[in-house]
Amino acid sequence: MTAFVLALIAGAVVGLALGALGGGGSVLAVPALIYLLGFSPAAATTASQIIVTATSATALYAHAREGHVVWKAGSSFAAAGIIPAYLAGAAAGRVPEAVLTFAFAVIVALAALRMFRPSSSHPPERVRPGRAAGAGAGLGSVTGFLGVGGGFLAVPALVSVVGLTMRRAVGTSLLVITVNSLAALLARTGTGPGLDWTLIGPFTGAAILGAWDGKRLSAKVSGSTLQRVFAGVLLAVAVFMLIDVIA
Repeated sequence: MTAFVLALIAGAVVGLALGALGGGGSVLAVPALIYLLGFSPAAATTASQIIVTATSATALYAHAREGHVVWKAGSSFAAAGIIPAYLAGAAAGRVPEAVLTFAFAVIVALAALRMFRPSSSHPPERVRPGRAAGAGAGLGSVTGFLGVGGGFLAVPALVSVVGLTMRRAVGTSLLVITVNSLAALLARTGTGPGLDWTLIGPFTGAAILGAWDGKRLSAKVSGSTLQRVFAGVLLAVAVFMLIDVIA
């Protein structure tokens, strides 16, 4: 199977998950770029930012059309993560690739385990601006350093910290992901290894189309079912990456 076809398939899966779950799909982009398409960890995290930014913006438009995006709360949450995302994105290029891969695998494993458990997030009685800013900054740091969108962290934070309903948290998380990913991408511009646009282009295009299909899938299949299936895939990927780094 050619690299071009692999890029199309991997992109479609990433977009499908992102559109259906409002996050999580982007954590598959980095291992797909490394193990299927031969990118180095540093190049993969940068390429992932490009893919995540474009795909999240597309999925955001789809959710916004249905009124599921809370712009004011999402903008404030995202703003708190812009500087941390930029700084973490710049710092990631100076970290040894083995450390970057190991940290990524650990985050993926934690995300998978969290998805297996039923969400215990409940809207707070009142929103605490300081806590919301701290959560936004932390999310931005993860996004910038590891090249992931962070939707698997943004959705529960928007519910438990900002007080959004689950449906609105999913839509609003895409705004946060888009802003943070763009900030991290700007920090990486002109640094690190060159990127293979002949693979990034089709990967991104397939992810964008997959995001629309994921949005439609979310209306037909139980969210908990989708989440459990995806969590299983994430856990398998995390175990594989950890074995690869340690071996």
